[in-house]
Amino acid sequence: MSVIGEAALSGFLDLLLGKSLDSALKFVANHNQLHQQLKQWQSILPDIQAVLEDAEKKQIKNMGVKKWLEDLQDLAYDVDDILDEFAYEELRLKLKKSQAQASTSNVRKLIPTCFTGTSFAPTSFLFKNSMIPKVKEITARLNSLTTRRSSLGLSEILSQAPTSKGKQPRLQPTSVLDGVVEYVGRHKEKTEMIEFLKGDNSNGVSVLSIVGMGGMGKTTLAQLVYNDATINQSFHHKAWVCVSVKFDAIAITKAILQSITSESCDYSNLDLLQVKLKEKLSGKRFLLVLDDIWNENYNDWTILRSPFGAGTHIIVTTRLQIVSSIVDPLKAFHLDKLSDDDCLSIFTQQALKAKNFDGHLQFKEIGEKIVRRCNGLPLAAKAIGSMLRTIECHGKWERICESEIWNLPEEQCGIIPALRLSYHHLPSNLKRCFAYCSILPKDYEFGEEEIILLWRAEGLLQQKAMPQIKDLGNQYFQDLVSRSFFQTSSKDKSRFVMHDLINDLAQVVAGEICSKLEGDKKWKFSNRTRHSSYIVGTYDTVKKFEAFDQVNSLRTFLSLMLTSVYRWPYLTNVVLVDLLPRLGYLRTLSLSRYKITELPDVFENLKHLRYLNFSYTDIECLPDSLCTLYHLETLLLHWCYKLQRLPSKMENLVNLHYLDIRGANSIERIPFRIDKLTNLQRLSDFIIAKGDGCHIRYLKYLSNLEGDFRLSGLENVNGEDAGEAKLNEKQGIHRLVLHWSGKFKKASRNKEVEEWVLDSLRPPKKLEQLVIENYGGAKFSTWIADPSFKNMLSLELRKCKNCKSLPSIGRWLLLKDLSISGLDQVHKIGAELFGENQSNAFASLESLCFDNMLNWEEWDLCEDDEQVSKFPSLHFLSIRKCPLLLGRLPTILQSLQTLDIYECQRLVVSISSFPLLCVLRVEGCEELVDEGSLSVQKVTSFKVVSVSNISNFNISAERIMLRFANSEAFYIFGWKELGSLSQIGLRLVGHRFITIWNCPQLVSLETEEERLQLDKIPGVEYLTIRDCERLNRLPEALHAFPLITIIVLENCPGLVCFAESNFPPALKELWIWNCSGLQYLVDEKENNNKSMSSNTCLLERLEIKCCPSLIWLSSRGDICNRLQHLDIRDCSKLSRLFSNTKLPVMLKKLFIWDCPVLECITQDFLETIDLESIGIRGAEKIESLPRGLDKLSHLQKIRLNLCPNLVTSSSFPSASTTSPPFEN
Repeated sequence: MSVIGEAALSGFLDLLLGKSLDSALKFVANHNQLHQQLKQWQSILPDIQAVLEDAEKKQIKNMGVKKWLEDLQDLAYDVDDILDEFAYEELRLKLKKSQAQASTSNVRKLIPTCFTGTSFAPTSFLFKNSMIPKVKEITARLNSLTTRRSSLGLSEILSQAPTSKGKQPRLQPTSVLDGVVEYVGRHKEKTEMIEFLKGDNSNGVSVLSIVGMGGMGKTTLAQLVYNDATINQSFHHKAWVCVSVKFDAIAITKAILQSITSESCDYSNLDLLQVKLKEKLSGKRFLLVLDDIWNENYNDWTILRSPFGAGTHIIVTTRLQIVSSIVDPLKAFHLDKLSDDDCLSIFTQQALKAKNFDGHLQFKEIGEKIVRRCNGLPLAAKAIGSMLRTIECHGKWERICESEIWNLPEEQCGIIPALRLSYHHLPSNLKRCFAYCSILPKDYEFGEEEIILLWRAEGLLQQKAMPQIKDLGNQYFQDLVSRSFFQTSSKDKSRFVMHDLINDLAQVVAGEICSKLEGDKKWKFSNRTRHSSYIVGTYDTVKKFEAFDQVNSLRTFLSLMLTSVYRWPYLTNVVLVDLLPRLGYLRTLSLSRYKITELPDVFENLKHLRYLNFSYTDIECLPDSLCTLYHLETLLLHWCYKLQRLPSKMENLVNLHYLDIRGANSIERIPFRIDKLTNLQRLSDFIIAKGDGCHIRYLKYLSNLEGDFRLSGLENVNGEDAGEAKLNEKQGIHRLVLHWSGKFKKASRNKEVEEWVLDSLRPPKKLEQLVIENYGGAKFSTWIADPSFKNMLSLELRKCKNCKSLPSIGRWLLLKDLSISGLDQVHKIGAELFGENQSNAFASLESLCFDNMLNWEEWDLCEDDEQVSKFPSLHFLSIRKCPLLLGRLPTILQSLQTLDIYECQRLVVSISSFPLLCVLRVEGCEELVDEGSLSVQKVTSFKVVSVSNISNFNISAERIMLRFANSEAFYIFGWKELGSLSQIGLRLVGHRFITIWNCPQLVSLETEEERLQLDKIPGVEYLTIRDCERLNRLPEALHAFPLITIIVLENCPGLVCFAESNFPPALKELWIWNCSGLQYLVDEKENNNKSMSSNTCLLERLEIKCCPSLIWLSSRGDICNRLQHLDIRDCSKLSRLFSNTKLPVMLKKLFIWDCPVLECITQDFLETIDLESIGIRGAEKIESLPRGLDKLSHLQKIRLNLCPNLVTSSSFPSASTTSPPFEN
């Protein structure tokens, strides 16, 4: 049951009765019929508005009143649309008049002005006549509502006195918790869960479930555990996935993989995704939270969890007990309702910022009564408490406690009454904003600015001072956050989500006005629907949009993506050509991320548009009709990289506030008078083409610019024009990019002019981030070193190839990030960088990067006092591609945690005085030194080590054991001269994950195999060796490595066999690719005492590809009975798999590809009854399939290709070249 909010509707009517109606009356003043009709509106609407509070209360029990409110709401939208048409026409005529005056001739001036005004224009008169039927229909509906109002007995409610209990007590600022909300009521569960998660689960995946009804705090408990500091220390990787109703294994797996790698993933094949995920997680402790699962299918759960093994812990939250049973948890935590004391604690923290009522005794009795009505639901206590935070009088607390909404059954009101009550007491402006958010799908993560722009488009942010409208949006948004309607995402702290029950609440209060498409569900689409959204699919065809056929007055058409599952979705052209022209009342249109290349010229039909989003599409140009959208406020063209130009008449978009063309790098100029768009607040990029240099002057008229701003094409500007831009007056800009062309050899480039331009582009003093790129002057402006830029946090100087020295930026006391790259003329960096007060320079600097400084030779750190660090807060230092740099690094970097050195062949890298260093990457330097100046107690061992091409590895064995021996990850990339690890004093001891890549001289990992004594076996878990051409053997003791689970060998042509005895005891996956010399996998001697039984081997996955010398896998019967996945490809000499021609009994997937001399796979399938997939291609000598194929009850897929001699039974499809392509 939806309930029309009196305050929200009253606020809407306030807007209509205000500026909109007044403007329309002035516009039609010369048209008698229209003026009379609008005057009637002006008199009727206040009378209707006066009874809204009474109607809101009565609608709960009186369906007639509810229907009256619904009709009034529809009428209000229609009135708004008509008034908007008047406003559009008035603006159109005003622009037309302005343009006509600009081109007026002397003849034109002879015409009397009474015939040139907008009100008397012929087109204006025709327009007004066309509006008469629409206006009269509205008047009739208003009169009908007035008549029904009387028959329903609706009357005005006078304001109530505050209370009869005397003076109103005010909240006291006592027992304040500084805004920090303490989590209460679940401490026992949290502690127990953490202990479970920190424990050993070497036997397999460990699952914990949290079960409880909505609003019980399941997600909050999971978040607390997930973010606990001890948990962060216990796991290598964590991932959080909101599953919700739709259980999509591909989408979930992709989300997990992207969370771990922080990279986009294009795979859509579940097998490939799971293989990749398993590879990433092998040997690592991993915590996964699957939030809000509803799926009751056991097979779906089994498929999803198949990539996970020992070390993986999963937390599942669900409302359904059956789901908890299916996931087979180690323990299920059932969340019951909280005690009144716990609920009270949550309530007081939100309402009073106190732990209890001790400092607010006047509210104790009524507050405890409200808490009891929350019925033990933490979400309800939080929501009601947040609402009461801004209510300071006792009488209002009493009225909230006595509200009839508490007594509504949940089934009748569609939501927990406490949540409904929290909405009921929102201010009217927030009610409309919140209800609009009902179009957001559950679990959708949204940004603050994203929502504010949508609110603005719908007219929900109304105030007189338009330049501050974004501040108003921020205020509204943060109000809803503080009242717990929005909450911070657990995955991305910069984004927000709505709890499922809050989302339900939004849907209930919005009713049919807001609808959305979610999968096959079409929520409440009707002719009343005004706002809609849908989730983008891979191919969105005509059928998906059939629901919009019954919508006549839609205002919002919003495409949304829950995740980046569909990178390039396709949209039927019917939407662009047929549907959009019919949606003439649209305020908001978003078709972002679709593979759209061309837009139809339909925008003249969409005159109401305020918000247009074509970001991440392939559009190449915008139609000219877009310039008729005089009401347009937001135009988003982010990453439209094929867009070549903007329309030349965009200066007509006089209401434009936000223009985003970031990443639209094919646009070469702004072809219109930007100074006409005086309402612009956000302009991502101003592009100045050759010959347009004077256009930079137009920027002085854009006084409201704020946020990120980029000036491109500055090589086409002179200093006088640059000064006229008045950049220093634009106090709202917090990030500024000054960009010149990267083509320095152009004759037009002039050092003195570019210095003048930079001098003239002094930014505002509140600037926080500055980027200067491709600047061609010989020196930087003095303003860059000005300490008055007190808010400066980040500075990047890129490819300023003519500058010979750096500015004195050490005086920027708050500077945290400094990046300098491509300054070819800099030979020395010294005292000038630090400035006058060297002792306090760079006090806050956390990240310092030098890159591609080809002629930099000397770094004078002015370290007169070796006990004083020049960079006391520095955490990250990177020096890359500085081939002439001599000397050493700073002596003392007490806070340094990551050191990255790349291709600095003359640099001596001393790590002696970096006690907190935990990530070391040195690839190409003169010498690596650790002189041992710090005691054992003062240094930490490295977590990540990557070394290569170090001319002198000058570290003692003792210091190597101290700092290198226990790293999590150890990498060697591209070390051309390395013959063995012991050559530089390094060994396999202690490292968990080892990767060795492109070391062409590497012969062995150890020169003296006896060093690997069995009592000192290393803790290696993952070993990868690639592109090591001379490597001819692996350590003899490899078979005894107790923890290693994955080995990858690729492009090592010198290897003849993998092992001469056994597999490592814990090995589960072995991948061997492009090892052309490999003849045997295991070449066991007949009487080898070290031989391991195939029953004790743990190998589950074996892949061998492109090994043309391979003869067989093993000289004994089989390799491992536990093998489940066997994939052999492009092995031209492979004649048999196993000597006993039997397959491992637990095998599930078998793929043989292009092994032309293989004659037999196995004698029969009688023992491999678990086989699910078989793929055979290019096996020219195989004449028949093994017996027992018909006994494989689990077989789901079989693919046969290019097997010309294979004869199959009549019940089996014939193998031929026309069969479907081979795949996994």
